[in-house]
Formats: sequence, structure tokens, C-alpha cells
Amino acid sequence: MQFGLFGSAQAKRPEPGDVLTDSSQGFHEWIANNVEAEALGYKSTFVVEHHFTGFGQVSASLNLLTWLGARTRSLRLGTAVLVLPWHNPVLLAEQAATLDLLSGGRLDFGVGKGYRWNEFSGFAMPMEEADSRFDEAMAVITSAFVEDKPFSHRGKYWSYDNIVVEPPSAQRPHPPFWMGAGSERSVRQVAERGYNLLLGQYDMPEDVLRHVAQFKRDIEARGRRFDPLQVGVARAVHFADTKDDLDRALERRYQGHLRVNRLAIRPGDDRERFVHSAAETRHLCNETAIFGTPEQIAAKIAALRAGGVEYVLINFGGSIANIRRFAREIMPHFSDAPRTADAAE
Repeated sequence: MQFGLFGSAQAKRPEPGDVLTDSSQGFHEWIANNVEAEALGYKSTFVVEHHFTGFGQVSASLNLLTWLGARTRSLRLGTAVLVLPWHNPVLLAEQAATLDLLSGGRLDFGVGKGYRWNEFSGFAMPMEEADSRFDEAMAVITSAFVEDKPFSHRGKYWSYDNIVVEPPSAQRPHPPFWMGAGSERSVRQVAERGYNLLLGQYDMPEDVLRHVAQFKRDIEARGRRFDPLQVGVARAVHFADTKDDLDRALERRYQGHLRVNRLAIRPGDDRERFVHSAAETRHLCNETAIFGTPEQIAAKIAALRAGGVEYVLINFGGSIANIRRFAREIMPHFSDAPRTADAAE
């Protein structure tokens, strides 16, 4: 079983008159955590892309991963996800290929359509165009990676004449494509495209296992071999040795989920994904979290593994203590080979 990291870093904006806040601190802490995670045996890190939050979530994920790539040697560098409707696809392919080349072929190119209304609103872009913009951008990006001779493109949103996209990526024909999904239809689409699958940290455990089983069937039905490492399952993990600690951690998760959902909801929106009662939202947050004692955490991961999950991307909420403790107390139970020695604490 393999484990990676999942999540974000924060660059806090100083308040007026504040001369002490260093906006880069959160980014540097994230880099340091990932450097140590590599030494502890984690396989990868997947970082989000978000805009206009007011609380400093990562916006330029490829830039951040390029810095991390220079500090690491084996850690896979993943995007979860680059939201294609907001990007010039050729410029994005150039930036991604540069990172892949400089890192020695370690980029995992995760892509998505976007879901937060405030981001589409901020870019003055109709959310209704997300699907069509994504499809066109992905077609251009694929051509940019695989075409060695000049090509042209005439589309609804983008046009290019006689271009060869440089540099070439280290991984050929291109870095692995990963795509998020959360329904039977979207999981099938990922399989049809031949991409790897990302499942979100707020997907209920029973839904995760159902999606993994479906993805395996869909892959094999198309004559391809299924590799369980083609599915990355994001989960939040926190060590809570007392009930008070557990209650506080679950409350932080609940409040954080509400804060993010407020950014995602369009005025008048009634989509089931975002609009729940307080009790339903708390239940979702509690059931999707892997919080508790080491024994409880190991049991929940074992249940995922029994259902076919072999690759878990963990959101530790930026806690280096949890990163270290998980490597020390949990990972050895799921390792089929000797684990990398602990990094110095």
C-alpha cells in the first residue's frame, strides 16, 4: 500500500499596519513538510489550485511544485487539480512539461473542471462553460504533449497556428493524467479517457469502495489491465488520543468545510453536493475523516484496503507531527517492503 500527501499551503495576507506577518511562511513550512515526508517514505504530494479565497490557498500550484521538485529527489509531484477552464492550455502544457523535465519525470498531471462558484464569478466566466472549456483544453494539452511536428487548432475558446510546444516532457508521451470524479457517470468518463482516478476527501467510505470497484470493471471492460495505484483516494487523518482532542478536531473540520462550501455555492444554488442541514454536514465530515487513536486509524485504512484501495493521499492539515507519527505508527502495518528510515525529528 502506498501513501501520499494531499492538500494546500497558505500565504496569509498581512493586515493593515502589520509588519510582522511573513506571507511566505506557510509556503516554506509546506515545502519543509514535504521534504521530510519524502524521507519518511511517502510516495507523492498532490496540491490543490484555488483562487480568491481570502485565506491564502495555493493559486499557482505548478510554481510551488517546481520549488518542491528542486528540494526533493523521488517524491511524485501531483496537481489535484489544475482547473483547465481558467488556463490557456498551451501555456499550461509548457509549464507542466518544464516541471516534469526539471524533476526527472515526477509530475502527476491532475486536471478538473472546477466547482466553486466564486472562482468562476471572479474570472467572469459562466460555470455552464466548464465542461466544454475542459474538453477543448484537454484536447489541446494532449496534442501539445504528443505532437513532435507543428499542429494547428481552431476551437470555440482557443486557436493556435502551426505550433510546436516546448519543452518536451520527461515522461513520454506525457505525464500521467489524473482526473477527479464522484459519481458513476464521471468515474466512467475517467475510465473512457484512459486517465487515473482521484476520489475526494469528502466522499463517503461506501461510495469510495463502490467507485473503485466500478473503475476496475470499466478499465477491464476496455481490455486494459487495472492497477490499484491508478486510483488515489484523498482522506483527512488526525491522531486524537482523547475524546476532547477528537471533538475539537472534528469541529475544526466541520467549520473548515462550511467555510469552503460558502465559496462554492452559487446564489440560489440547491445542489445536493453543497446544501445540507447542519446535522447532515456534520455526519459527512465525521464519517469521511480518519480521526482517532492509532488503532482506530489503522482499522479505517484496513477497511479501505479490503475494498480495493491501495493508494491513499492524506490531508494532515499541515501537521508535521501527524506526518511523522503516521509514518512511524501506521505505515509499517501496510508496507510490503522495508520502509525508509525515519527522518530526524
